[in-house]
Amino acid sequence: MRTILLLFASNTFMTIAWYGHLKYRDYSLVLVILASWLIALPEYALQVPANRIGYSQFSATQLKIIQEAISITVFMVFGYLYLKESPNWRTGLAFLLILAAVALAVSSRAEQQPAGDQQVAMPEEKVPPPEVK
Repeated sequence: MRTILLLFASNTFMTIAWYGHLKYRDYSLVLVILASWLIALPEYALQVPANRIGYSQFSATQLKIIQEAISITVFMVFGYLYLKESPNWRTGLAFLLILAAVALAVSSRAEQQPAGDQQVAMPEEKVPPPEVK
């Protein structure tokens, strides 16, 4: 659950950094880029621990798919509340397909537990005995 909460917080910062400036088109591009970088800094501070914690439960691929679904969720809320953009049936259907992808990817969680920092024993190499002359 901590992973999911950290990913939601992380994606909130990133969505604001990437799209929050769209209402402020009068500001210089350089200023907008600098402001976006400052807003994005907490995103990285949340994303890295989310992935570290989550990697004990999910594979990296599963984490990425979950993150994308959270990113779309956060953006849809942001777009509606901040940009005043209402989703239509196509974006709604696309969102449902993304959720289906998450369900499909995470359903194999029990089968694909990541090894994490565990060391995997390597099979010993069989070397033929030396020839006797």
